Formats: sequence, C-alpha cells, structure tokens
Amino acid sequence: MNPSQSLAVPSSEGTWPSKLPDGGVEIGAYMSWAISPSPSAKQAVPGCSVEVLNDPPAYGYSSPTPAPESGRTPQRIPLADIGRAIERVCLVRHYSRRTAATYIHWASRFVMFHDRQHPADLGPIEVTAFISDLAVRGHVSASTQHQALNALVFLYGQVLAQPLPPGSIRAVRAKRTLHLPTVLSRSQVADFFNQIRGQARLVALLQYGGGLRLLEALRLRVKDLDLERHLVVVRHGKGGKDRMVPLPLVAIEPLRRHLQERFQQHRLDLDQGLGEVHLPHAMARKAPTLARQWPWQYVFASGRHSQDPDDGRNKRHHLDDHHIQKTYRLAYRAAGILVPACTHTLRHCFATHLLERGQDLRSIQELLGHSDISTTMIYTHVSTRGPGGVASPADDLLRDN
Repeated sequence: MNPSQSLAVPSSEGTWPSKLPDGGVEIGAYMSWAISPSPSAKQAVPGCSVEVLNDPPAYGYSSPTPAPESGRTPQRIPLADIGRAIERVCLVRHYSRRTAATYIHWASRFVMFHDRQHPADLGPIEVTAFISDLAVRGHVSASTQHQALNALVFLYGQVLAQPLPPGSIRAVRAKRTLHLPTVLSRSQVADFFNQIRGQARLVALLQYGGGLRLLEALRLRVKDLDLERHLVVVRHGKGGKDRMVPLPLVAIEPLRRHLQERFQQHRLDLDQGLGEVHLPHAMARKAPTLARQWPWQYVFASGRHSQDPDDGRNKRHHLDDHHIQKTYRLAYRAAGILVPACTHTLRHCFATHLLERGQDLRSIQELLGHSDISTTMIYTHVSTRGPGGVASPADDLLRDN
C-alpha cells in the first residue's frame, strides 16, 4: 500500500456520497439487510434482556457541545457533508485519522440501517434499535458494540449538537467473553527472530523488548530513543498517554547502524529540497523548521515520499504497518509456529515472560500503558506461574508406572 494512504482517511470512508450506493464495502457484511431492515429488526427482541448500555459522559465525552440557546436552531448539516464534518471535529480534538474513519463508518452504517434518514431526524429510540440489532442479528462482540455506540454518541454530541440524554440508550447488550492472548514460548520467539531481517527485525525487538504496540514502534522519532540510558519514550500512545519503556541491549548496536543509514538518507533528502516529516498537532504552524531537523525524523522511515494530507507537501512518512504485518506472518510461518500469532503477540510475550521472571503486575501495567490493572491481570492466565504452571494429576500416572 502506498505510504500516503496511512496518513489519509480511506477514500471509501473519507467522503460521504449524497446518494449512497446499493452496494459497497463501506457497509460491510451488513449490506444485505442494513439497507431495508424488517420492522422486527428495529424493535426490542422478545426474551432478550434490555439494559441501559451507556451514559454518554462515561465514554469520554464529558464536555459535549452545548445545546443551542432557546429560540435558535443549529444549522443543519447536509447528509452529504456529515462524513467531512465528523472528520473535521475529530481532527480538531486531536483524534487519529483512523478513529475518524471508524466513526464515519459507523455513522454510515447507522444511516443505511434507517433507510438513509438524516441522523438529526432520529434519536435515542433509533440508536437503541441499531445498537441492539448489532448484537442480535450481527452477533458482534461487546467491544464492537461499544465502539459503534461511542461513534454515535460522538456524532450526536459533538457534530450535530444534539446530545443523547444520559441513560436513554436501552439496548440489548452483547455478551462479553474472556479471550486469552496468544503467547509464544521463549524458544518460539527465538525461532521467530532467526527468520526475520531488516527494519522489521528492529521493530520486533522493540515490541518484544519494550512491550510496544506496532504503531507505537513505527511512530518513534529519533529523539525518542535514548541509547545511553537504554530507554524509549513512547509519545501519545493509546489514550494520548506518554510512557517510558526499556530499550533492550541486544537492539542498541543494530539501532546505531540503522540510524547512521537513516541520517545519510535524510541528508540526501535535504540536498534534493525535501527532508520534511509530518509534525503532530500545531507544531507545523508553531515551529515549521522542525520538520526538516534530524531529531524529528521517523526512525523507521518509508522508502519513498508521500503527500501529507494536512498541507499537501511531499514528506517521508514511517513504514506502512501492513508491510510489517505481512513480514511477521512470513517469519512466523518460516519458524514453524502454528498458533495464530500476529504483531501484537510480541507485546503479549513481553508481559507474560516478565511475569514469569517474577516482575510485579504494577510495573508491567505501567510498561504496557494500561489504565486498569485488571487488563494486565489477563497475563496471569497464560503464564507458567498460573494454570500453565500447575502440575496435572495425570502426570502421576507416569510416575506410578
């Protein structure tokens, strides 16, 4: 995929056509029934428990757009412009472009579910019907249902200036299940690293050595690496939080060589009148010269330039995450690893192997950037200090024989 595509909202979701087609990938698997849902699909399902699924302030929107003053009506956003309005509000609030694309997707699904009616003409009853239908007919997970709900709460509260009343969404709740993470043994991790080369190997070392998410590793800039103190500063991670993680000793010398090559690449870009990099938020306006300075360059840069959607200038973005994912899959296969491992598996291995070495859960929580210790405690179920370390009574049969 072109590196520029990772900067921009995908074309299928970044625009909102005035007349939505009768088919298309943006509606996904629900296209066959979301366009013309049966009346029964929009009603409460007999025999299913109905609960209050949300209170808007609890989903991160504690300061919704205030309602208009009495006697004044808000300007109605044309249906064709709602997608662009969502993207604009998301960027103003410093949400990622992927979040904006996700919110646009769910707003599109919501409009199609209700026969292309304008969201301003709908309300809590219609939102409840859509959210319930995701669980009853769509069989989505609880996290997917909450994601759709958050998108609609954002749409009404921040874009349309029609906040949904607290406790007004009484939807059928999708069943929340416990999914254990996939964790590899230390020998399997070693086999994986024997099969991977290049920049992808360095990314994998940072993920397994510091517990980074894939995009956190790819978005690292030169200034975020402290090779002397063996630390990595993760900027604006999940939830907009910064944190510090260890830099594995095994990665220091390979990183030094890689940074020397990157510096030479940056010098050539400057000689060609290029050498700029995307700056976060208002940095491009406040200090535009930083875009050409070495400390702000991406550690894992793309092999070609791409257009920054913010200003249209050609810049060198970071590596495409899809390329790294494909490289990981090939390495897992070559190493003979049959479990469904992915890029996030190395982060799970980091936490689990630390726990097995005796590291306390509180420290692991800080390294992973988890807000709640209960999220970190999932690794007690997959470590050898948990169920994996319990001796099975069946093993006594071998000793008895």
